[in-house]
Amino acid sequence: IDGYTGIGAAASMAAGHIAYCLGLHGPAEVIDTACSSSLVAVHRAVQSLRCGETSLAIVGGANLMLSPENHVSFSRTGMLSRSGRCQTFAANADGYVRSEGCAVVVLRRLSDAQRVGDRVLAVIRGSAVNQDGRSAGITAPNGPAQEAVMRAALRDADVSADAVGYVEAHGTGIPLGDQTEIASLKSVFGERKTEVGVKAIGSVKSMISHCIPGAGIAGLIKMSMALHHRVLPPTLCDEVNPQLGIHETPFYVNTRSAPWMARHHSLRRAAVNSFGFGGINVHAAGCGLMPY
Repeated sequence: IDGYTGIGAAASMAAGHIAYCLGLHGPAEVIDTACSSSLVAVHRAVQSLRCGETSLAIVGGANLMLSPENHVSFSRTGMLSRSGRCQTFAANADGYVRSEGCAVVVLRRLSDAQRVGDRVLAVIRGSAVNQDGRSAGITAPNGPAQEAVMRAALRDADVSADAVGYVEAHGTGIPLGDQTEIASLKSVFGERKTEVGVKAIGSVKSMISHCIPGAGIAGLIKMSMALHHRVLPPTLCDEVNPQLGIHETPFYVNTRSAPWMARHHSLRRAAVNSFGFGGINVHAAGCGLMPY
C-alpha cells in the first residue's frame, strides 16, 4: 500500500482518470447499478446533452473478473449456468455466464453530429430509469416497474409501441428474469400478434454472455449496428421455452440473421431493455436515420 493505492483502486476514480488523461471538463461520473449500469449511464449522458451541460459524451461499461469471490457467491445463489451458456429464452435455460468486456459509445446531439460530419449509426430518441421498490425479494424483478419504465421511455421518445420492430432484451437466461421480462413486454407492446405488429426479440448475452456493468451498452451497440446495417441479428436459442408464452405476444425470437424491412417507408425503430439485481430498470428507444 502506497500513496497511489487508493487513487488507483477506488471505483469512483475510474471516470476521473479518463477525464484527466483526455483533458475533459464535463461531468465525469461512475454509475453502479449492477447489470443496468452502462445503459443507465447512457440515460444520464442523454439528459446531459439535452440540457446543454455537455456537447459530447463518452459513455462506457467494463467488467473484469479479477478474483473468484463474486463467482462463488453467485454460484451459490443458483444464478450461474451449469451448461456454460446464457441460453436466453430457451427451454433448457439454467442461468447466466459471467464474462469480461469493455464497450464505449460516443454521443452527440444529432444536429451537432450532422454539422461536423460524424458517422451516425443510430439515434437515441428517449430513455427512462426507475426502481423496483418492494418485490418478492431484493434480487427478484418487479414486472409492473419494468412495464412503467418501458412506457416512460416510449413517451420520452415520442414513439408508439406499434412502431418498434426489434427489442434487445435484458435476457440473461435466468428463467424467473426472462419470464418477468416477457410478461412486461407483452403488457406494453400488446398481447397478440398482428400482421403489421410482429417484432423480433433477442439478447446479445446468448453470444457474448453477461458482461454485468457492460451488458447494457453491449446491447445498445448491437441495436445500433442492426439499425445501421438494416439487419435483424440472430439470438442463439435451440428451442424457445413454451412456458414463457412468447407465442402469445407480438414477439418472436429471431434465430437467424435477416433483412430488416421498414414498413411503409418509415424509420426502423428498436428498443433496449436492462435491469440490475438491485432493482434499477432502464429502457431506451432509438431509430435508424434512413428508411428502406
